[in-house]
Amino acid sequence: MAQRTSVIQRLYQRGLARYWARSARKAETTDLANLRGQRIRARRLRQHLDTVISVAESRLALPMIGSNAFPKPHGTQWAWRPELWREPIPAKGRAAVQNKEMLGNEATLFHDCRISELTLRQLRNVHEKDLAPFGLRMDVFRFDGSFLSLVIDLPQEAVDGLKRHHVIRMDTSVEMEKPLEIFARLNIRHGPNTEQIVRELPLNAEDIRVEFDLAYSSLNEKRVEKAWIDLIFEGPEMNQVVLRDLTFSRRPRAEF
Repeated sequence: MAQRTSVIQRLYQRGLARYWARSARKAETTDLANLRGQRIRARRLRQHLDTVISVAESRLALPMIGSNAFPKPHGTQWAWRPELWREPIPAKGRAAVQNKEMLGNEATLFHDCRISELTLRQLRNVHEKDLAPFGLRMDVFRFDGSFLSLVIDLPQEAVDGLKRHHVIRMDTSVEMEKPLEIFARLNIRHGPNTEQIVRELPLNAEDIRVEFDLAYSSLNEKRVEKAWIDLIFEGPEMNQVVLRDLTFSRRPRAEF
């Protein structure tokens, strides 16, 4: 029965395509009354066709939604792409973003602006070079604050078994309207203390990555509780920043 229905649907679709092809050829000579009716029907049909095309292009575009694929250094023990760059989130964007407002479950924006002229929006990555399914766009207009940072909470797997011989690496892909400085600060809470390591992103490099070598920290390995990353934007006023991808990995440092 299903096969018979499918055959009937294909025959109907072919007939419908022939009808609109014929109508298009005769549009120059069709009487105005009939042409007006065809225009109404064509516009209704176009709405549905545009929706199908838009959804299909989004779903079929590379990379695939949910992808956690990206290059990892040799010896990697843990690797992760945050939800915001991996999965569609229910609320795609935020306007006039307030301090400590979240986008998704892992990203939080911090600032001290009196009047927020900040927006955040999740974008679908569609370029062939993109590895992440989604990107994050931040628009900053007038900025009357003294700091702006995006905080990414790392999952528990990032700190399970974390030792001072580990190196945590962050890779990202950044686009911006005009140059600015971006710093990445790794925060690791161990007992009552928080270890902090700051690195500036090499935005002029082909591969934008920073590494946090814990060998030079004062980490108490027995009391590690959680970790998070601050992306700190210096001088962000009147700028648009797009983070096309953001990934993390952990490996033991090479022994010399």
